[in-house]
Amino acid sequence: MALGATIHTFDVQLADVDRGRYESLTLRMARHPSETDAFMVTRLLAYCLEYEEGIAFSEGIAATDEPAVLVRDDTGRMLAWIEVGAPDADRLHRGAKLADRAAVYTHRDPAKVAAAWAGKRIHRAEEIPLVSFDPGFVDDVAAVLERRNSMTLSVTERHLYLELNGSSLSTAIHEQRAG
Repeated sequence: MALGATIHTFDVQLADVDRGRYESLTLRMARHPSETDAFMVTRLLAYCLEYEEGIAFSEGIAATDEPAVLVRDDTGRMLAWIEVGAPDADRLHRGAKLADRAAVYTHRDPAKVAAAWAGKRIHRAEEIPLVSFDPGFVDDVAAVLERRNSMTLSVTERHLYLELNGSSLSTAIHEQRAG
């Protein structure tokens, strides 16, 4: 018998001073059995750090033709293609062509992720940010996850401060370009 997705709920207070975004969000995330906690945390962080009107989680593993997070306008046009993890160069190339902008958020070693793209064709690679966090941060966040979560996320001067279920964590937000 196949296992179903586990639903996690996040009540989020978002204060992104760098982007001028202040929101109260209630997010329901389905975590597929094959998805790691680290991947789910990175997907959640990508959603919060990219938050804007029209943002949504894709159908996850079942949606092979969509990124983990995407932004569409009212007409359905793809505004942002936001990958999580270590997408291959072909997938990133395709996403960068389909959307106005693309980004990658990773919980892996960003140097290794970028090295896998070296010499490969990626549309507008020099415009695609590869975002990562301090080593161990994503694992520390994953360690305090529950099915129902209360979270305050603040960003100022590219530093992320996170209060999750009573635990306080912080990290620098690192960014390099895919190309």
